[in-house]
Amino acid sequence: MAFLILGTFIFFTTFEQMKKIIQTILFTFLLFVVTNNVVAQEKVANDPDISIKEAFYKKYKKEVQSYDKNDFDALFFEFFKKQKDASLTLSKEEFYTYTIKIAIYSEKLGQLYKDQKEDAQRTKNEWFVKSHSDYLNSKK
Repeated sequence: MAFLILGTFIFFTTFEQMKKIIQTILFTFLLFVVTNNVVAQEKVANDPDISIKEAFYKKYKKEVQSYDKNDFDALFFEFFKKQKDASLTLSKEEFYTYTIKIAIYSEKLGQLYKDQKEDAQRTKNEWFVKSHSDYLNSKK
């Protein structure tokens, strides 16, 4: 079928017209290939601590999934007590341990209560994106 169409073009067009048609087809094909490569590339996160957060997420996921409400409340209030203490500065590991555990528990609530899944996901994301550098800036 393609050869029939191409043959028709060759018969009814001049060499210059055929050259322009082939250039247009080639240009369109190359544009399509380049666009697919650009769109298919993976997005790189801007967070320099993403590897630490993901490691902590994997490390603490099973532990936090077994937390009950009292365990979570203790963790949550301990974090805020330490965060607000002016004489204490949490290390990067301590800070991310607390925030990632809270994010995991939020995820757990979304799994338990299907009607609150979107809120739980949003809360998880809010805790997951918290930055130690922002915490240190708030301490100044």
